[in-house]
Amino acid sequence: MDFDPSKPPKKHNVFLPIILSFVLMLGIWLGYFLSNRINRGSSVNQNYHTSTNDKINSLLDYIEYQYVDTINKKDLVEKTVTSMLQSLDPHSSYIAASEFETVNEPLEGNFDGIGVEFNIIKDTIRVITPIEGGPSEKIGIRSGDKIVKVEGKNVAGVKITNKEVFEKLRGKSGTIVTVSILRSGIAKPLDFKITRDAIPLYSLDASYMIKPTIGYIKISKFAATTYDEYLKAFNELSKQGMKKLILDLRGNPGGYLNAAVDISDEFLANGLQIVYTQGKANPKKTYKATTRGSFENNPLVVLIDEGSASASEIVAGAVQDNDRGTIIGRRSFGKGLVQDQLQLPDGSAIRLTIARYYTPTGRCIQKPYSDDKNQYYSEEYDRYENGELLNEDSIKMDKTKQYKTPEGKTVYGGGGIMPDIFVPIDTAKTNSFLNKVFYAGAINTFAFEYADKNRNQIKAYKTAKNYIDQFEISNAILDEFYEYCSKQNLLLANLSKSKTNEALKPYLKAFIGRDVFDKDAYYPIINQKDNSIIKATELLSK
Repeated sequence: MDFDPSKPPKKHNVFLPIILSFVLMLGIWLGYFLSNRINRGSSVNQNYHTSTNDKINSLLDYIEYQYVDTINKKDLVEKTVTSMLQSLDPHSSYIAASEFETVNEPLEGNFDGIGVEFNIIKDTIRVITPIEGGPSEKIGIRSGDKIVKVEGKNVAGVKITNKEVFEKLRGKSGTIVTVSILRSGIAKPLDFKITRDAIPLYSLDASYMIKPTIGYIKISKFAATTYDEYLKAFNELSKQGMKKLILDLRGNPGGYLNAAVDISDEFLANGLQIVYTQGKANPKKTYKATTRGSFENNPLVVLIDEGSASASEIVAGAVQDNDRGTIIGRRSFGKGLVQDQLQLPDGSAIRLTIARYYTPTGRCIQKPYSDDKNQYYSEEYDRYENGELLNEDSIKMDKTKQYKTPEGKTVYGGGGIMPDIFVPIDTAKTNSFLNKVFYAGAINTFAFEYADKNRNQIKAYKTAKNYIDQFEISNAILDEFYEYCSKQNLLLANLSKSKTNEALKPYLKAFIGRDVFDKDAYYPIINQKDNSIIKATELLSK
């Protein structure tokens, strides 16, 4: 989703309660009037002379009073609003009051809680890692700890869900929650009183040096804190000698428009256009680069794929249309609609599409949509079925919508950002056995349990870099993993272990490393076999 930064989320008009009260009174009166007519023998199918504005209220009141069974009018109103917005376009939506905080958390950049990353493994809450600087880390919670009780109530072996964990561990800052922990090597449970606090949600997943002069930054979403996170990572990489950058926006669904503009500004010279928005009630508004960019002339590669949408496409489009860098990967999602958020008096909100955004050459990259929203969101699967993810010649988009960049390069509108260099999906990742164990969560679970049993030995490497350089997935670890899969009935009858091992090793090593050294060990390992990153590194090494 993309929000216009010049328009903060709207609060309701002070006269809105009065207007709503008047409409409600009018609706009740009309409902009473209609009810009396029906009771006097009038036909149920009579044409009631109501205006468009009155129709919905009148209908809701009529249903409430006359429907054969008792209904919950509040639920009916919410369903009506939801259906109304869904009929407009794929991205206009309604957010119930009960869901508002959860929906907004990823973009606001924080939530209130105890600050742990966790998995539910064998029906037990296992701490993957306490968040750095959070209340759990400060009080001594460790990776591998098992949370068995919350406020004295058992939470292990009761088929607890992620949602229930959130409900028990999250809460307002300053409130206290008591948890009981089982820790390896300690016989009795440990009780901790944790004071909840604001926990940061990071939108920058990884930043490290791939080669002596080539840096890598991966952004997972464009949130309120993204620009600050980027600047911190950029400055750290610059100190390490970064002269060239790979910006990874693959799988990034977007977020705040102003965050995308701020990131784009870092790469573009003063005065160059980044994006413009325009809608029926919203005149054309152009966003241009300023003088603050700190990476305006250095070599740049942006990675995109079918999961890159919205704000990600703003950045990729600005870089491509200004001939500023090279776009590598596969065609992006194709979302060129801008939403504005209106908060309603009951705490709910609507996100309404108010404009389209256009890249500097004037192209709108919103892909076509119809009333069938399922078809719209399953289009990514259609790309796979049509062979587009494997072969550039199979890409199905309207190539008649052609535009020219300042240097004469042809770019296309009407269905996402086309990369300058196409990289097919990695077929090794579609290995049937790997798919099976991934979907079953077997690699993740096995890696966590292996790391938990061997935590001291792995910690002996001291740093993520030492772990990456020195730790190897041995045949013994592979055999242990296959034995684990056999117990879970995940082995395939015709499995060729020799062919699978090479594809499997990086994932096992990355997940084991993540459970001890967090993301610092995960991405540098996973990316070693990544074809898009290999292509980007080759390009920047010339």
